[in-house]
Amino acid sequence: MKIYVASAWPYVEAVPHLGNLIGSVLSADVFARYARLKYGKDNVIFVSGSDEHGTPIEVEAIKRKINPRDLTNQAHEYDKKLFLDVWKISYDNYTRTESETHKRFVREFLLSIQDYIKVQEEEMPYCEHDKIFLPDRFIKGTCPYCGYEDARGDQCDRCGRLLSPTLLINPRCAICGSKPVIKKTKHWFFDLSQFSDKLKEWLENNKDMPDNVKSVALSWIQEGLKPRSLTRDTSWGIPAPFEGAEGKTVYVWFEALLGYISATIEYFEKTGNPDEWKEFWFGDDVKSYYFIGKDNIPFHAVIFPAMLMASKKGYKLPSVISSTEYLMYEGQKFSKSRRIGIWIDEAPRLMDVDYWRYVLIRLRPEEKDTNFLWREAIRIINTELNDDIGNYVNRVITMVNRYFKGYVPNFNEDKLDDIDRKFMELVKTTPVVVSQLFEKGKLKAGSDEIIKIAREGNAYLNQKAPWDKVKNDIKVAENTLYIASNSVRTLSILLYPIIPTSAEKIYNQLGLRGIENEKWDSAGEFILDHNHKVEQASPIFKKIDQNFEKELSDKLEKIRKELDNIRPPLLR
Repeated sequence: MKIYVASAWPYVEAVPHLGNLIGSVLSADVFARYARLKYGKDNVIFVSGSDEHGTPIEVEAIKRKINPRDLTNQAHEYDKKLFLDVWKISYDNYTRTESETHKRFVREFLLSIQDYIKVQEEEMPYCEHDKIFLPDRFIKGTCPYCGYEDARGDQCDRCGRLLSPTLLINPRCAICGSKPVIKKTKHWFFDLSQFSDKLKEWLENNKDMPDNVKSVALSWIQEGLKPRSLTRDTSWGIPAPFEGAEGKTVYVWFEALLGYISATIEYFEKTGNPDEWKEFWFGDDVKSYYFIGKDNIPFHAVIFPAMLMASKKGYKLPSVISSTEYLMYEGQKFSKSRRIGIWIDEAPRLMDVDYWRYVLIRLRPEEKDTNFLWREAIRIINTELNDDIGNYVNRVITMVNRYFKGYVPNFNEDKLDDIDRKFMELVKTTPVVVSQLFEKGKLKAGSDEIIKIAREGNAYLNQKAPWDKVKNDIKVAENTLYIASNSVRTLSILLYPIIPTSAEKIYNQLGLRGIENEKWDSAGEFILDHNHKVEQASPIFKKIDQNFEKELSDKLEKIRKELDNIRPPLLR
């Protein structure tokens, strides 16, 4: 089985915030780490990259009077370092849409599906002052649906509705502010309508596809799919490959979606196996997982599969598209301009990255919009990470050292009771349950099951009281700490996808090395025996002081002043 994992490509116009992180990047990383344990490293590939093209970058470059690539070069490297070095996102390939492999593949792919592409004229706003057409972010105006006065030509930030430039009320050029005129221009359109029946059948028959994704995609299809413009009258992007399309570029959403394929091709080009990418894109023995925010559902569940269907090569359609709802920040939407929220270069300066990873997975908005509250984040760290998990690990390893000289004690099957059997059954079955949830994209639900081992483990120790049994029934004490020691191993492996650094510390304290080489399916086995020696216990986590929230505003202000001098120009 080959497993393909992808996170939606972050747009380089801004540093991602916590909502962006949990919506795609972090969620995909947790799943990719799980998949490597489950299916083997060589059978999994995890890719994404910086989405660099499109009108927001071009508008900003025009305002600054510089080349767009000068802006995106620095932004891409900044984000890449944050993901790979700071947040420990385990991409096999984090690339960019300015990659030559990507640009070449996009042009070749679009030429291969020309049977479904047609040319037609359309009327578009045109700025007579700047002598340019005004697609997408080049134009602003009032949203016709909610009345928001600063809506963009492609989407309204308030109500989230997708727009087109001609729908805006009181439109104005985003560069000079003048009122545009309407002029005709020629564009190339991908005819989505030809795939309505195929898309509907695919979605309805896909038992693994989450219901929220199906619902949005089927609603789009029911409303009636229409040809969608593939090209834009812009200069920053991939030149459109069609005859007569000189001076036009490929619409950023179409080419960014094709990046999922080009990133795979590029990875295997770099490893010297240029044909191996096909193993992840063709055939029945492939499952693909995409992690996105809910605003990206139509692109991933309608447009992208339609493009794959248009190709005659037989590309593998998405198996699971795991879409989160929105993460709010203290009851408000994240806002860069109003400085509402936490950004991913700020967060590690506030507390440990593993704490953030754990909190975000525990708050992952899988069923509905979720509110990030600092008091809840502190509760999760102090009670779950520290009291439940950290305390359990520390208790077990400390007692093995204290009562059995650091060696996992003997197992005495004749001394098992119902309390032992119940906890052992939980340890054995939890990896199976978590696996089933993870493979449906339910990472938070999976984490609910993982923490049960620590909670039930603490209760198990309290019930069995090995500190008393060592005095009068040594075999019972041996069983208790044999079972508990093995459960800590299980816990560390199941936590590894979520908090890799901390999980490895737990694993190492058990006297084990190489957690990344473990097998998920053996996580519930009781393999530590009386010949195995553990190391000394030391605290893995520590509590967050309750004064942290009171001091947060001053800390953030200081951090943001520091980052204003570090962030690339595009990201300030």
